[in-house]
Amino acid sequence: MRHEAGVGIEAHNRYGACRWDGGIATHSDETVAEEVPVALVYNGISHAVMLATPLDLEDFALGFSLSECIVGRAGEIHDLEIVERDNGIEVHMQLSAERAHVLKQHRRTLAGRTGCGLCGSESLDQLAKRATTVRSSAVLNTGALPRALSALQEMQQLFELTGAVHAAAWCDFHGGIDLVREDVGRHNALDKLIGSLASQRKSFDSGFVLMTSRASYEIVQKAAAVGIAVVAAVSAPTGMAVRVAVDSGVTLIGFARGERHCVYSHPERVH
Repeated sequence: MRHEAGVGIEAHNRYGACRWDGGIATHSDETVAEEVPVALVYNGISHAVMLATPLDLEDFALGFSLSECIVGRAGEIHDLEIVERDNGIEVHMQLSAERAHVLKQHRRTLAGRTGCGLCGSESLDQLAKRATTVRSSAVLNTGALPRALSALQEMQQLFELTGAVHAAAWCDFHGGIDLVREDVGRHNALDKLIGSLASQRKSFDSGFVLMTSRASYEIVQKAAAVGIAVVAAVSAPTGMAVRVAVDSGVTLIGFARGERHCVYSHPERVH
């Protein structure tokens, strides 16, 4: 059961600023994206604190739980409740007894991440243990990429207001966009997308992810963890992202811009 309480903290706010243009300064009210600490609490124990945009947090919590292999399916979270605090937001989840035991055995505290995502020797061990192989017969027609890119520009509502957030879009293999989630953190945006797909019981094999960011290793790793076979990004991948994609069976596409793109792994899925 999910108690989807509304979040009173706004995803964006107006701030006064001094705008310079052609050597002339004028006062301006600028729309700025917000990021707040979001604590993910499982069975009363805080597992991770992330800096995230306070939007679609139910999707975020479910997607993080799936992509970090805390649960194997949405039904293993029996309850979800959002609690606002003076210094941030807590998302309380109640896990099944089996999953709670596994989490207790392997629990570690994570610092909120917006770029690095890998901290400490324990994380290195976990990275190796979480190797996942995606097996999919999915085929992506290259014409789907420009169609999805063109459509996505009009669906990034928070980016249009602030210019400060990433988007993760779920696209069908013809380039149609079914879902878009936005966040200041690219991996948070992907977690929100994964959570939304899972809550709607959509197949992770029915489309591909399009990211408005670079493709870092955690983007590929999260996709592989839930069985997403194709990830496209408008910017460059990192070397570790390419290696993880090769090893995990994910087709990784970078520099997806208009009619151009570069396929770094498993090109057999791109026709």
